[in-house]
Amino acid sequence: MSTGAAAFVRPRTLAPADLRLVVVPHAGGSGAVYHPMTRYLPPSWELLLLDLPGRGKRHGLPPLTDMKALVAQVTDDVAALADGTPLALFGHSFGAVVAAETARSLESRGTVPLWVGVSGRQAPAVRPGIRLLDPTLSEVELARRLTRLGGMPDRLDELPEFRARFLQLIRSDLRALDSYRPAAGRRPLTGDLTAFAATDDALAPAAGAAAWAPETTGAFRRRIFPGGHFHFLKDAFPAFTAAVVAEIEETRGRLSPSSAAAGREETA
Repeated sequence: MSTGAAAFVRPRTLAPADLRLVVVPHAGGSGAVYHPMTRYLPPSWELLLLDLPGRGKRHGLPPLTDMKALVAQVTDDVAALADGTPLALFGHSFGAVVAAETARSLESRGTVPLWVGVSGRQAPAVRPGIRLLDPTLSEVELARRLTRLGGMPDRLDELPEFRARFLQLIRSDLRALDSYRPAAGRRPLTGDLTAFAATDDALAPAAGAAAWAPETTGAFRRRIFPGGHFHFLKDAFPAFTAAVVAEIEETRGRLSPSSAAAGREETA
């Protein structure tokens, strides 16, 4: 299976880049959904939009339905591009699990992301009280629930073949989520972690965002936005991307040598 650059949509390739931001899409999504982010990132940052097997640049490959296998694949994808450039990972919903577990896997290989953003997903320690999305749902019911969450692409019903393929991808990703079992006693991340949540998200209620805190020994922060599960898409994309940038800059500022020196002077 192709890895490295072949796994990513890269709106602009920078050599060198000041930072690389890897974005893992939500269930059924491709990296192209997050392409607008590139307009609102600092010009020295490189955006890497991951295409998981079964979609986008890797549409000809079968989707993976096991989370361990999926994380191993994404770890290989990201590690193939690791060259010492500061690295940040972001994932929404299903992508949040993949991003967080990939960051943990990368750390075990000696590549430590400085920041991970998790959005629209309950923490691993929290078991959802209600399963709104289930891979065993009928096609009609699965589509109805996705529509209610705002996760069905516009006008998809006009394209039956694409609709069937999209729902098949959703089922594969939901099966991967069902297979996810966080290992007992696993090490937390060491980089900073920000949990993004929305006030009316039925899949990941905002009140549960704090449960992500034990997932890292680094700094933990929360960002709460108005809206539902896909609150950040369309017109909200610029402001949401600005929040992601601010979170990463917060981490970089905290970890910069000048900040560390200032901290030492203040405590002297």
